Amino acid sequence: MSRPRLLALLLAFATLVVFLPVGRFDFVNYDDPAYVTENTVVKNGLTFEGFVWAFAGFHAANWHPLTWLSHMADCSLFGANPAAHHFVNVLFHAANTALLFVLLFRLTGKIWPAALVAALFAWHPLHVESVAWVSERKDVLSAFFALLALLGYERFVAESTVQGHKSKLFFIASLICFAFSLLAKPMFVTLPCLMLLLDFWPLARLRGAIFESQIFRKRLIEKIPFLVLVIPLSVVTCLAQRQAMATLEHVPFAVRVENALLAYAGYLGKIFWPLKLACLYPLASVPVAAALASASGLAAVSVMAWRWRRECPYILVGWFWFLGTLVPVIGLVQVGEQAMADRYSYFPAAGIFIAAIFGGWDLANRHPVVKKLFLPLAALAVGGCVALTEFQLQFWRSDETLFAHAIAVTRNNEIAHLNLGVVYEKEGRLDEAMREYRAALAVNPRREHTHNNIADLLDLTGHPQEALVEYAVALNLNPGSVSAHLNLGTLHIELGQFPQAAAEFAEAARLDPADARVPYESGKLLLKLGRDDEAVAALRRALELDKNNFKMLAYTARVLAADASGGIRDGATALALANRANDLTGGSQPLVWDALGMACAENHDFTNAIASVQRAIEVAEAAQVRDTGPLKTRLALYQGSQPWRESFHATNAPGGR
Repeated sequence: MSRPRLLALLLAFATLVVFLPVGRFDFVNYDDPAYVTENTVVKNGLTFEGFVWAFAGFHAANWHPLTWLSHMADCSLFGANPAAHHFVNVLFHAANTALLFVLLFRLTGKIWPAALVAALFAWHPLHVESVAWVSERKDVLSAFFALLALLGYERFVAESTVQGHKSKLFFIASLICFAFSLLAKPMFVTLPCLMLLLDFWPLARLRGAIFESQIFRKRLIEKIPFLVLVIPLSVVTCLAQRQAMATLEHVPFAVRVENALLAYAGYLGKIFWPLKLACLYPLASVPVAAALASASGLAAVSVMAWRWRRECPYILVGWFWFLGTLVPVIGLVQVGEQAMADRYSYFPAAGIFIAAIFGGWDLANRHPVVKKLFLPLAALAVGGCVALTEFQLQFWRSDETLFAHAIAVTRNNEIAHLNLGVVYEKEGRLDEAMREYRAALAVNPRREHTHNNIADLLDLTGHPQEALVEYAVALNLNPGSVSAHLNLGTLHIELGQFPQAAAEFAEAARLDPADARVPYESGKLLLKLGRDDEAVAALRRALELDKNNFKMLAYTARVLAADASGGIRDGATALALANRANDLTGGSQPLVWDALGMACAENHDFTNAIASVQRAIEVAEAAQVRDTGPLKTRLALYQGSQPWRESFHATNAPGGR
């Protein structure tokens, strides 16, 4: 085996070892529910329906169908095993490391500088977020295809130089890989510009007065097929992200420019001194002086890189690799509420590594003193990166460690407080949850979602009147919030205030007739009012709008299987709905097994009714659900060949036969 191939394999293997801890990590509640754990289409695995879903619509404020298909493939192969999903990310990162090494070695012919750049890329702590976060599959996947596209481009150039017959094939292969990269994440729209940089160095395809030469125009025309792919993808991406961008319309463009300038400095700082890394850096006002200082620094480095372009071309290429590939995510078009994000530096940081390592290597070859220091300093940098990566990895092991660390290393991190509150609430640590919600409210008292969470928690802890106040504040802040109207309507139902609940649901329906939650909650209210036929019609309407919502499927199945009045029972439909819900959840939800048991009992299939409720009990106990008494009550009924009956009317207590 040749030395370059051996080095590529060693780099990839070492990367797998460094990231071994992710095998013990769970999913996190930051985007992972939308991408995997609560996405029923993805959890169904690779299906024709899922393929159409991935390409035909915008999901999670993005259009990246190849990323969705990769998550579906994971679910087909591994189910909901988080370790496997994490390791697929690691495998892509290890492959990217090897590909970057091979690319740089082929471009420059210098094996050790290429290996050092790849090692820094592989083990830098800034890249932990892209690798250890399942939802960031799009980072490692898009970079994988982008690197393949660059390798194809390098082979195209090599074949063109010797007038090889394979040059067109390599060009087409590069173009296809570029398209795949954009389908995984549209961040690589700047790749054609990066190809032009590589034409300057190390490919040496540009000469003389670069921007005035005929050669430059020729190289630019050569990139037109790549640019043709960029334009429609950019339009689709803007359409997909318009909702996320609309939430930040209040951020003036001048503020975004100031933040972008400071973010460039922030990324540079974290590349050279990667401490206090967080999953979210809150967007805050930027002092004009700081923005101007950052702009001056960026301009000064850019000017120096240009002046040294002949003596040190790697500095020009590395610097503009960094600047250019960050443009799509630097914040000029603001999507999300982060000032910057570690994941955005995944590919751009390689430019800084190239400038630093090839610059140091060149300097070492010119000065004996530097030569003696270069390798020890490089080894120290790589070793330090490995140690800091292991340190940073530990914070991704759970939701609590992730958000608690973000709060510890940043200031006024409202979103981290809010997410940590959700973690505590799910764990039943209600006082701590309320503390975090109040902390988030102190940072930003005008976020509707925070008031909603506080209201939900107040209602849960027996303070419905105070919860009415918080819901009212949420609606004041955003009168167009469907969620706030639905939450307030649900609280009115708990208080027996049915007309007020109906009014809230009616307003929610007016605001968004296509929201499945509206007919679903309205159906539950109509059941309480004894208007059973209307209720079933509303529930069916909800399922038409959201046919993959397992909770709605299971609840409707329960109503059709167990309604005490008998007028709306429909055992066959109940069984079909419950089976669909169970297929969607992969048998992981006790409430679905419970509904399936009711449906089987309604169809006089007590053998499967018993098996279903027993499975419900097993799954509930495995999930440490404390109260399985109702399930055991139903088990006893089915063992006596009796179906379960309950009244959904407000005037009758549920339960009994």
